[in-house]
Amino acid sequence: MKSVAKYIFLVVLLCFCGMAVHAVMPSRGNDSFVLVIDPGHGGKDYGATGKIANEKTINLDVARLVGSKLEKAFDNRLDIVYTRSTDKYLSLKERANVANKAHGNLFVSIHVNSVDKRNRNRSSIKGASVYTLGLHKSVDNLDVAKRENAVMTLDDNFEETYEGFDPESAESYIIFELSQNLHMAQSVKLADDIQSRLVSMAGRSDRGVRQAGFWVLWATGMPSVLIELDFICNPEQERFMASAAGKEKMATAIATSLSRYIATSLGITAPAIASETPKSVQAVEAKVTEKVAPAIEKPQADNSSQPVYRIQVLTSSKKLSETSSELKGLKDVDYYVDRGVYKYTSGSYATKAEAQSALRMIRQKFKSAFVVTFQDGKRVE
Repeated sequence: MKSVAKYIFLVVLLCFCGMAVHAVMPSRGNDSFVLVIDPGHGGKDYGATGKIANEKTINLDVARLVGSKLEKAFDNRLDIVYTRSTDKYLSLKERANVANKAHGNLFVSIHVNSVDKRNRNRSSIKGASVYTLGLHKSVDNLDVAKRENAVMTLDDNFEETYEGFDPESAESYIIFELSQNLHMAQSVKLADDIQSRLVSMAGRSDRGVRQAGFWVLWATGMPSVLIELDFICNPEQERFMASAAGKEKMATAIATSLSRYIATSLGITAPAIASETPKSVQAVEAKVTEKVAPAIEKPQADNSSQPVYRIQVLTSSKKLSETSSELKGLKDVDYYVDRGVYKYTSGSYATKAEAQSALRMIRQKFKSAFVVTFQDGKRVE
């Protein structure tokens, strides 16, 4: 009972703070609209990982495509704010702060879904879903919220930063069940439209509009939705999301829905959203990548025909110094460059079993680390 009372007190306090956030939001005329796009994860936080791609990269690529399409469609009537536009780590609190300081009219967080490795349907589960803040109507919804909220544990002193919220404790989620989102109706309506377009335009299976306790949605003082594009643990869906054509279809579907929402808010007719060919998309992505980092390949020391297993710990848009604090505590650090992005690894193992054993230790600090395979000096898996 004492623990429950503690959280009820916290709810009252946080709800008061939430009302304060809404109170400082200035009333905005219908001359412009501020859209905050949040590509989930980033930097040391890879999010969900597959065999050929990771969540943070897909999120960022789709987010930038959505923003680019809307900028072309609305010209100077729309201000787009990205919580991150490069591969960097941001805490959930920092993401919410970006949105609130920008006085956003809408917050859209883009993610990729996955399920536990023990799930028997892991390689076959598929479909898009769009979430709004609300009660957990199923265990699946709670599991997704726990996974996305778990990123806060990467922050130093996260218990203090998030006022004692524990993403793994069902009890913590009482703050979402007892608080009320002032923008629920608008959020649900938008979520429903995005969901229908991901199905009809991007060919995603329909997992429906859902509600769950996502901390970042609760902390933003504006209508907000969180999009789960599809399941990266399903090889077929992973290939689709990692492809230029797949990203283009998903971005076009999302941008089309946002165009209608923004236009309604501005009192104008929704402009059409252009759909690019895959070749055009690849050209745009290549151009963006060139700005992120020079495309210089680092020679690999191991040119043996036998596979070598290393543990990938983080990525960076620029080359890190050997004394970088981000690499502190790692041994046998190496890196390779993939599409202009520096990817850092630790260790070198003759068998995958040895690498997996070392991975458990490294994940105590780098929670999103995973094993990669090199052969003849190049990454093959």
